[in-house]
This record gives sequence, structure tokens and C-alpha cells, in this order.
Amino acid sequence: MNALEYRSFAEAWEARATIRTRPRRQVEDDQRLIYPLSRQPLVLGATFQRECPQLRDFVLVQSLYKFINDVVIFETEIVDRTARRIAKDRFAVRFPFACRYDAMTVVVDEDYHALVAMDFLQQSIALTGIEPIALPQEIELSRAIPAVLEQVPEALRDALELICVGIAENTLTDDVAAFARDDSVKPSVKGLMADHLLDEGRHSSFWARLTRIYWHTAPEADRQMIAKVLPLFLRQYLTNDIQQAFDCALIDALPVSDTVRQALREEALGLAYPINRQHPLLSNILRFFRSSSMLESPCVQDALRDYLP
Repeated sequence: MNALEYRSFAEAWEARATIRTRPRRQVEDDQRLIYPLSRQPLVLGATFQRECPQLRDFVLVQSLYKFINDVVIFETEIVDRTARRIAKDRFAVRFPFACRYDAMTVVVDEDYHALVAMDFLQQSIALTGIEPIALPQEIELSRAIPAVLEQVPEALRDALELICVGIAENTLTDDVAAFARDDSVKPSVKGLMADHLLDEGRHSSFWARLTRIYWHTAPEADRQMIAKVLPLFLRQYLTNDIQQAFDCALIDALPVSDTVRQALREEALGLAYPINRQHPLLSNILRFFRSSSMLESPCVQDALRDYLP
């Protein structure tokens, strides 16, 4: 795809964007879960099941708070920053007006998602009476993107930032979809995620198309330089350090004995996925590399050889 072939999704945004079409999601006072068990394996562990199963809801509520906090950071500090610079034509990679218009709809969507998430957080606190423990001030991307940008010349940093955001947006879409399909959670939570998914499907395609436009015009030397640092980005992005630190802080907040706390901590530290081709998010990431045409380049194939099937 070249820039002249780009077709805006403006009409689809006007007809289907959640900020245009969805009601406020209000959390229900019912018996369903506020967060899926499958997304917080701490509560499924042998020690937790044996020693403190009555604390399940506290852990799930705190996990929801972290998820919402992560969404707000991702939308407002990561995606918004890149999309806004593209929309205002302040990006080193130049795009035509149709791309920039769509980028501004992404800004609107992402800030709205953050607003909705903050509203749902306050509703959840009011319903449960459970205040959040200290929440992380960053997500994995907060570290991964700056770390990898330092590895390339300044002239390539915007292009690499575009690719990193594209990877993350395509990963998030499937993550939210799995959340939205879980019938064990409250309808408002499922609705919140379904609304988010409706917009993110459009966004994931947008970032892949912009990356394709860039990649088709990039000189081979630039492609090779970017490809070389992709493994570093994946290692930083797929790390579990922040989640493990949160889980340990959450365990410290539980009213259990020191012996139980230590056993829970050891189980939590063993939950990280190895960063290799078996990582559950890797199939989504590779799909982005295919849809953006990057994986057609030998330099990208070579750089990602340890992650390819």
C-alpha cells in the first residue's frame, strides 16, 4: 500500500465509534466476578486455594484496578502521543490528510477509553468499598519504547515509534477480545471490553496500514537498522517484571501469615511466560508483522528468527 491508496475510515467512525454510540457502563451489584479468574492466576494457585480462598474478590478487584490503570497509561501516554503527532503533521514520517484525520479519531477514541476506564474505576471503588493499593506508574511499553528508540539514529525514531505502537495496538486487541468473551464476569465489564474492542479493531488496522505505507518507502538501510532492534523491543515489551511486582505488593496487602505470604510470593514469581516463540502474545505480534508487510523483508525475518514458527 502506498499513501495514495489509503482510504479513510471516517464514515465508519461516525457510525460506530463508542463515543458516538455507546451508553455509560454502570457496574452491577450482583454475584458475578468483576475480573476473570483466568487473568489472575494467583487466585487459582494451590496455596491461595488452600489458605485464603475467601480473599479472592479482594485480589480480583485489585487486579481490575491495575488493568484500568494500565489502560489509562497506554491510551493517554503511549498511543495518544504518537497519534496526536501524526494528526498534527508533527511526525518525521509524513502522511496525507486522510491518515492524519483518522489519527485524530484515534486520539479521541483513546482519550475517551481512558475517561470511561476512570469512571468505571470510581464506580468499582464505590460498589466494593475497596480502595486500590499503590498502582504502577508505568507499563511495559513505558520502558520498552524509550529503550529501543535510543538504539537508532534520531532520524529513525519516529518510524520505530510508529512500529512499536502498531505492535502494541495489535496485541491489545486480542487481549481485550479474550476479556470480552468471558461469561463469568459482570455484564458491565464485558460491555466495557466489547466497547473498547469495537474501536481497537479499527485502530489495529490503522496502525498496520500506516506501518505498511512507511515500510514500502523506507530505504533498505533504514529497514535493516530498525529490524536489528526489534528483538530488544520484544524482550522489553513481553517482560513480566511490572506484573510480578504488582502481584507481590498485592500479596503483601493480604491479611495472611508470613509463611503463607512467602508461599504465595514464590508461586507468583513462577507464573511468567518465557519470552520465546511459545509466548501467548507472539502470534498477535507476528500477525502485525505480516499485515504491515514487514515480515516480507529478509532483514526482519532474520531478526525474528528465534520467534518464528
